[in-house]
Amino acid sequence: MASSTTLLVHSPALLSRSSPASTSQPPSTPSFHIRSRKIPKVQTLQTSIHPNRNPFRVLAAGEVSVAADPRPPPPPDSWFQDSKTKVIASLKLKLLSAVSGLNRGLAGTEDDLRKADAAAKELEDAGGLVDLSNDLDKLQGRWKLIYSSAFSSRTLGGSRPGPPIGRLLPITLGQVFQRIDILSKDFDNIVDLQLGTPWPIPPIEVTATLAHKFELVGSSKVKITFEKTTVKATGNLSQLPPLEIPRIPDNFRPPSNTGSGEFEVTYVDSDTRITRGDRAELRVFVIA
Repeated sequence: MASSTTLLVHSPALLSRSSPASTSQPPSTPSFHIRSRKIPKVQTLQTSIHPNRNPFRVLAAGEVSVAADPRPPPPPDSWFQDSKTKVIASLKLKLLSAVSGLNRGLAGTEDDLRKADAAAKELEDAGGLVDLSNDLDKLQGRWKLIYSSAFSSRTLGGSRPGPPIGRLLPITLGQVFQRIDILSKDFDNIVDLQLGTPWPIPPIEVTATLAHKFELVGSSKVKITFEKTTVKATGNLSQLPPLEIPRIPDNFRPPSNTGSGEFEVTYVDSDTRITRGDRAELRVFVIA
């Protein structure tokens, strides 16, 4: 601030004035002496913005720090990621609880199927769209089937033709796996079966491998093409060599069994995968 001059007016008693020595003469008009005084320069207060500091902390003489925004800074992206991870974990647990005790869907009622489908949709929505075009390695590995809505048809083929499970053929379904190799494009469905035999012969345990080749169609749809079926005895007969079942010629195949199929991967992470088939089959897998 520039210096300024202030007029100081003194009281008549203190003013010096010119007057004659005789008091008989009327007093003359007093003359005022003007004195100038410099007002000291006032330092300008400088303010600067220092986020995350005490808003009025004096930094130096005449300098004050003022916070630009008293609100806390927005949470980092990691906070949102952690929150999403917790939601996903909760929905996965909900899905596993919905399908547990259903014997992979073989013992599921219509109400059980609806609950499993609703739990799967919640997880699918939370996970978002699946894009395997750049993350095909997410399919790699040996996956264990824990639920299939197709098994509610009480056949091993689900909504496709397959041997029935029940009294007509004493077949007991064991574990079901999918083995996927993204390099060789091999896609194998591996099924453990127990075949009933007349007493006193013990049941025959076998593992059937339905070999396919697969290709990615679009970003999340997988097309599989059947190649062959191999049956290998296990248990007491494990020393027997595997048996390859001849493939049915295309001309003799029913229209509903073309040897190929498609399914869409609707959710996948490092240990859980959900697929929906071309005939509305819902399947849930966990990494084995």
